[in-house]
Amino acid sequence: QVQLVESGGGLVQAGGSLRLSCAASGRTFSNYAMGWFRQGPGKEREFVAGVNWSGGRTYYADSAKGRFTISRDNAKNTVFLQMNSLKPEDTAVYYCAADRVPLRTVPPKYEYAYWGQGTQVTVSS
Repeated sequence: QVQLVESGGGLVQAGGSLRLSCAASGRTFSNYAMGWFRQGPGKEREFVAGVNWSGGRTYYADSAKGRFTISRDNAKNTVFLQMNSLKPEDTAVYYCAADRVPLRTVPPKYEYAYWGQGTQVTVSS
């Protein structure tokens, strides 16, 4: 059974940085694309960033481009989200997610089949 456990959230001032981590277990981590999503107060869950199975291809929502960086360490079964220049509107619960199908570069958003429990990120103004 696939398990994803996020960590690294917290309270930070606007302009600050946080690094989220997601530790995966239960299957061959390096075969699957991974993504980060978030859900802000009163908002729907939205895609933030994704990385393909090898780490060689990354893609971002417009809101994350230039500020956030997704990466993965397949030897440690972990995916990261480095968030810089944080804004109050980045306040949300951030979720790690894993693709259902192996070896894809850009899975459709609805194909992320496994989810972590989320980690809260709060950015104060």
